[in-house]
Amino acid sequence: MTTRKLTGRISADAIRHMELPRLSPQILQRYARLSDLTGVLSDAMDQLRLRGAIPASILMPNLPQARLVGQAVTVRNVERDEDPWTCAGTGVGKMAEHEAYNLADPGDVVVIEGLMGVSNMGGQSATVAHRARCAGAIIDGSFRDPGASRELGFPIWAKGVTPITGKWRLKTVEINGPVRISGITVQAGDLVAADEAGVVFVPYEHAEQVLAEAERIDAGDTRQKTDIAAGIDLATLAATKYK
Repeated sequence: MTTRKLTGRISADAIRHMELPRLSPQILQRYARLSDLTGVLSDAMDQLRLRGAIPASILMPNLPQARLVGQAVTVRNVERDEDPWTCAGTGVGKMAEHEAYNLADPGDVVVIEGLMGVSNMGGQSATVAHRARCAGAIIDGSFRDPGASRELGFPIWAKGVTPITGKWRLKTVEINGPVRISGITVQAGDLVAADEAGVVFVPYEHAEQVLAEAERIDAGDTRQKTDIAAGIDLATLAATKYK
């Protein structure tokens, strides 16, 4: 069991898992070595009849050259019942994404089911996540203070940016439970891969199977690129089975 002290920002009953199932460092390293990361993984999951790829047109990267592989720590946010001006007057915020950072291991990815138009992660929150050595964040919703995350080199894939705080408008209701990200169900501990093309979620229980298929496809792509660079004629390229 974890010995980390909880932040108290959310009830302990709302934390579904204190510890996550862990993939081996070798598995994560092999994923990271895939050349066309999300493209190859999307193809592999098609072959295995799994759904988990989301294009960058939906979840846009704040750092276009960023690339990450890690396991998901999850946060679920919902809209508060009270009007935001009343909440601002009381000064009581109910966001609790910091608890996810607190429970994360280095290299984990924060995955937030959130709201559009209001911030599910601000600059200070991104700074704390970065300090906790999270690899980045995936947000089904908006974030704010994009300059802060850019300066940190902290990658975020999200549906948009906003100046409007979520502090008075949303509340965190669950940590490390299932979340829905653009129609995809993600469990805490699932593998997350992201690059400038988009995001792919791989269920933990299928991680090794998907990796084996992705490595097979990646090797075929590499052979095909080599043949194209070598000037192999188009008829031969068309007749060659690379995958």
